[in-house]
Amino acid sequence: MQKLYQKSELGFALAWIGVYVAGTSLADRLSEMAGTEKVFSFPFLLLLSLLTLGWVRKNNLLRKYGLCPTEIPPVKFMYYLPLLVPVTCNFWYGVRMNLSPAETALYVGSMLCVGFLEELIFRGFLFRAMCRDGMLSAIVVSSVTFGFGHIVNLLNGSGMGLIANLCQVCYATAAGFLFVILFYRGGSLLPCIVVHSAINAASVFADEAGRTAKTEIVTAMILTAVSILYALALLKTLPRAAKEERI
Repeated sequence: MQKLYQKSELGFALAWIGVYVAGTSLADRLSEMAGTEKVFSFPFLLLLSLLTLGWVRKNNLLRKYGLCPTEIPPVKFMYYLPLLVPVTCNFWYGVRMNLSPAETALYVGSMLCVGFLEELIFRGFLFRAMCRDGMLSAIVVSSVTFGFGHIVNLLNGSGMGLIANLCQVCYATAAGFLFVILFYRGGSLLPCIVVHSAINAASVFADEAGRTAKTEIVTAMILTAVSILYALALLKTLPRAAKEERI
């Protein structure tokens, strides 16, 4: 990986995306065949998270990829309060235990790893690799690839319906835009990782029986609007000097 990184940061990012997507899909399928939710997925995702973090730390790239606190005061981010909207969305239509305690623990552990990996890969590796050639294109590609990457949920046996999946793609793209702006203007990936992981982990407690095509569309519209408006507000209010320093 080191040689690939030195040769092409973009190729390095795309390689990690391929490993993550293919490995996760295979691990999820094996877990489904074993009859225990995430029993293969969690070990794979944990190992991949540790390997990725170890590589970043070993090469002194923690600050480059945002695995550090932001130097900007929380008030400039509105104390991150708008992020409570997506964090709580899985509880809007009820809460229930959908899995056994053991499977719930495996699921939550997997989703925490997913939040870390997807932020580091899409917002860290891919965005940083592309921003040298153009900030706007880097923001768009990082957001869109993250959003459309969720189309895999329609194909991997997750049971997600077409409308729900399309809604997920829409608000995931908007969330990807918000997360990349948080990183771009704040210099830290930690808020993105925390929020992303929390949203994913909370999904295991969502009451799917309370969801309909209508509620999925309404939820997607709210999450998309909040994400885009918050991102645009940050672009207007965060110090421009900080923005330029982070490039």
